[in-house]
Amino acid sequence: MNRGFWSAVAAVALVVALAPAAAADGDPASDYLIGQKVFYSFDAGIPASNAQRLQTMVANANRAGFPIRVALIRRNSDLGAAYQLMGEPQKYAQFLGQELLFVYRKGILIVMPNGFGYAVNGKPVPQAKRELAGIAAPGNDGARLADAGTLAVQRLARASGHDLPLPTTSDNSVTSDRIKIGAIAVTAAVIVAAAMLVRRSRKAAPR
Repeated sequence: MNRGFWSAVAAVALVVALAPAAAADGDPASDYLIGQKVFYSFDAGIPASNAQRLQTMVANANRAGFPIRVALIRRNSDLGAAYQLMGEPQKYAQFLGQELLFVYRKGILIVMPNGFGYAVNGKPVPQAKRELAGIAAPGNDGARLADAGTLAVQRLARASGHDLPLPTTSDNSVTSDRIKIGAIAVTAAVIVAAAMLVRRSRKAAPR
């Protein structure tokens, strides 16, 4: 298989290795974004071409000098133990930023059906809120969720002096491989997190 596939496999290994340490909060995105730049859930229903556009935009932004990582959150289960932050993209952006401080301190974009959140170093960025205000909430459709993320990255990069074009729609096997491996990574992290939470609850139960 191609190099992209094996890179994704390596990312899975990293997630599984680090999951026990991170599983105290059971937040899948904080595990996955340690080694990858885009998080999306297994059942987001994102067409490969839309996922490719988002990944290309994120890669181009980082290459241009605008570091950013993106999490597409479609439902409560994507948040793991942080499920109470569903519908609160800005709060979750700051929460996720704090979770990743030990490996990453730059921009994090959250895309939820009801809107966007953006944080740097776990803190809000007022200018970013103004830039994102002009983009319509994507709703629950997977393709629109990904496209909204692509447009949001472009707007944020432009506000920082990086005028990047929207990528053309394309589909390839690398994208499909990454989607599949990403799903496995997220599932592995969630399973480990659930096991840790059950273990903690058993220890806390009165005897």
